[in-house]
Amino acid sequence: MFEAGAVLDVLAALRKAGCQVWIAGGWGIDALVGRVTREHGDLDLLHREEQEPAVIAALESLGYAERTEGVVPGRPARFVMIGPGGRELDLHPLRFQPDGSALQRLDDSGGAFTYPAGVFVAGEIEGVRVPCLSVEQQVHFHQGYQPRERDLLDMASLRDTYGISTHF
Repeated sequence: MFEAGAVLDVLAALRKAGCQVWIAGGWGIDALVGRVTREHGDLDLLHREEQEPAVIAALESLGYAERTEGVVPGRPARFVMIGPGGRELDLHPLRFQPDGSALQRLDDSGGAFTYPAGVFVAGEIEGVRVPCLSVEQQVHFHQGYQPRERDLLDMASLRDTYGISTHF
């Protein structure tokens, strides 16, 4: 279980280390709607690829360590760090382009996912302004697969808050 206070602690440590990150996944949706809507098993963070050594050092100072076994897909697309109480961070390195967009490498053969410049926005967790991905990007990520119960809850939260269509 990853609680709101732990999310804010991670963000504060990363900010103090000079790292830019954005919340994605379930916590990203909660940041967009401004309230905790469900329990979260992990925290998805996107970070600047060139800041990765500082990101890792800041998280290690909080007791997190990289887990290499069973992480699929793994690097370069993402990596996982486990912290106190078994909290799991799912980290996604991004390479920013001059126009403000970013690329997430998916594999070593050159495959990449593009994040348009406008998807990097802010939301709120427990009254604290936090960086996250836009509503449109969150909806985009929830397309093309059989939704789990938590995906349906996440999309319902966005639909109820923003009055948007979130069909699967």
